[in-house]
Amino acid sequence: MEREQAELEAPGLDRPGTVIRYGHFGRPVLVFPSEQGRAWDYENNGMVDAVSDLIEAGRVKLYCVDSYDHVSWSDRSIQLEDRARRHELYESWIVNQVVPAIAADSPGVSDIITTGCSLGAFHALNFAFKRADLFPVAICQSGNYDASSWHAWGQRGDATYFNNPVDYLPNLSGEHLDWLRRRLFILLTVGQGDWETNPTGSLPSARATDALLTEKGIPHELDLWGYDVAHDWPWWRQQLAHHLPRFC
Repeated sequence: MEREQAELEAPGLDRPGTVIRYGHFGRPVLVFPSEQGRAWDYENNGMVDAVSDLIEAGRVKLYCVDSYDHVSWSDRSIQLEDRARRHELYESWIVNQVVPAIAADSPGVSDIITTGCSLGAFHALNFAFKRADLFPVAICQSGNYDASSWHAWGQRGDATYFNNPVDYLPNLSGEHLDWLRRRLFILLTVGQGDWETNPTGSLPSARATDALLTEKGIPHELDLWGYDVAHDWPWWRQQLAHHLPRFC
């Protein structure tokens, strides 16, 4: 399997960011790691192998990126609004560094899929909503989509609001909402077993987000897996292999 790794400067953040590409042709898939993860975590946890048939067939190219959660959402020493402001530096890195790198590596290919597990699912959803022009499909696995539930404290302002789906989704309206209805598709996948409710909150968050998307008429699907399905990599591998072929 073709694999290439690159380091991209990340202005304002504490280190350059790693991007690893798997594959030679196909629809680009931007992969966010789980909480505080690195670009190689997807491969190390068997996710790349789980869809190797699609990669080898030239149907997809995976672009796995670093997170910067350690200086943003996962930094409990700072208040939620400051976490959100730091996340905006990460957003800038993705949009201004990673997306152009994908475009250069996959010329003529547009409409990048986002995906991720756990906190990576939050990123997949949030980036799709904020930049549906770039990311019209999000495959979200076992995510919690309310940043205010992550040991949050302190001030909340515009940065939190515009980066927290459960804050901004209820207020979508007008022409922008109409455009999102035409442009976007969200897949929410979650199990009903160990760690999907406690401590992660993934199952109730998926149900709440499903209700919001239904209310707004945004195309989406909630795929609930069984009571034996845990918040863990073996199940995420199965879910990805089941769903990704639909979109490439």
